[in-house]
Amino acid sequence: MSELLKRSYSFEIRANENENKKIITGKPIVFESKTDLGYFDEIIERGALDKTDLSDVRFLVNHDTSKIPLARAKAGDENSTMKISVDKDGMSISVELDTENNSEARALYSAVQRGDISGMSFMFSIDGEEWENLESEHPTRHIKSIGQVAEVSAVTFPAYEATEISARDKNTLDAAKKTISNVRSDSLELEKLKAKYLYNL
Repeated sequence: MSELLKRSYSFEIRANENENKKIITGKPIVFESKTDLGYFDEIIERGALDKTDLSDVRFLVNHDTSKIPLARAKAGDENSTMKISVDKDGMSISVELDTENNSEARALYSAVQRGDISGMSFMFSIDGEEWENLESEHPTRHIKSIGQVAEVSAVTFPAYEATEISARDKNTLDAAKKTISNVRSDSLELEKLKAKYLYNL
């Protein structure tokens, strides 16, 4: 199984009431939007969700897996409490919260309604990627294909992805640094070879 990564953003998340149902809507994945992850930028390309496994996705608060999910999207289940849709701009969700029987759902709905919670995060795996400007101090990773989205969360601190990414996604950073180092090393060797041939002429 591919490594699961997390990304948090200040996306629009809204609380609505529809036929006495408490609904939270949001867009946790936006295509073609460059995000600074500290050591590199990242862009999720349009079409990255074309073959993604969205068959079983939970909805949590702050990725707290020790708590009961507030909603769940299961493929083929018409009674799923979270609906997921993908369009040309990214992935949207609509979550039906049981605010009557679940105090945490009630608290989340109130926090979103007041604007105290304004961000979303998602946990995913990568199937395809390409790097750009690896020779620069701040390269860009293009995510071409997402393998699975396992979970979506409403998050308290969406703006801290640049400072927290090293703790949450250390393997990705280490791999990026290694790739960049290898490219720079290869470039240096190429320049040495060029110089050698020039001087021999």
